[in-house]
Amino acid sequence: MSVIVICGATATGKSDLAIAVAQRFDGEIINADSMQIYRGMDIGTAKLSVDEREGVRHHLLDVLDVNQDSTVAWYQNLARIAVEEIQSRGKCAVIVGGTGLYIKSILDELNFPDTDPVVREKLEAELERLGLNALFQRLEKLDPAAAIAIDRANARRVIRALEVIEITGKPFTANLPRQASIRYPDAQQFGLVMERETLDERISARVDRMWERGFVDEVDSLIAAGITQARTAQLALGYSQIIAFRKGLMSQEQAREDTKRATRQYARRQETWFSRDARITWISPIQPRLESVVAHLEKLDSFQ
Repeated sequence: MSVIVICGATATGKSDLAIAVAQRFDGEIINADSMQIYRGMDIGTAKLSVDEREGVRHHLLDVLDVNQDSTVAWYQNLARIAVEEIQSRGKCAVIVGGTGLYIKSILDELNFPDTDPVVREKLEAELERLGLNALFQRLEKLDPAAAIAIDRANARRVIRALEVIEITGKPFTANLPRQASIRYPDAQQFGLVMERETLDERISARVDRMWERGFVDEVDSLIAAGITQARTAQLALGYSQIIAFRKGLMSQEQAREDTKRATRQYARRQETWFSRDARITWISPIQPRLESVVAHLEKLDSFQ
């Protein structure tokens, strides 16, 4: 049994489809959302509750505290261990999420150079002196593809991309092969697409539901747990806006509306990232999702 990937932009319904696919093919799910790895980040990441997982085992959910930072190399190692462990028990590994680089790190042979303390210190000093916008503009010139994939508000990842460029002399995305998967050549990827207007409406409704479910209270508890002590978790969509609200930098209504705006922008970047991978089979809203996946997979010998 090979690997199945369910990917696409935020709010397209990936989690529900992944549950259905895992149930149909006796699978277990590996999370590929860079913020669902954090304990306590539930409402703002639309993490499925235990009941909503319908008995399907999930991996790489709730594995870090919010005061800990993560890296793609760290994720790659744990995710691949999870794939091998799932397959060793004769089950199918179903990878689901919208963090494109996380998915690619599982499927493809990416090489992540070690950090260079001197280069990192220089870039962090430039961040303090010049500001994040100047560094992001540099990244746009040196590696436009990386600039599409990286949130311009995520200082840690902007610095990391520039660090890799300086260390290797190559674009950060030079390590992202476009040929067939090397690690799992039989992996089958399915992407969910949705008309932009419909997706924007779903994003707006999702953010409103998050607020109704107590998103602000969730972030308050994470502030107490140290979310602002590390870089990664506090930059998550919605969380950064509510942190700014609590710092008095914006009103709560501004935080809500800015979360909607930032999420719409993030969805566009996800669409651009995934559209570059010719291995993805796309499923539109008018297609029956599970049936489309099953029909495709049952044509393949490895999924008989």
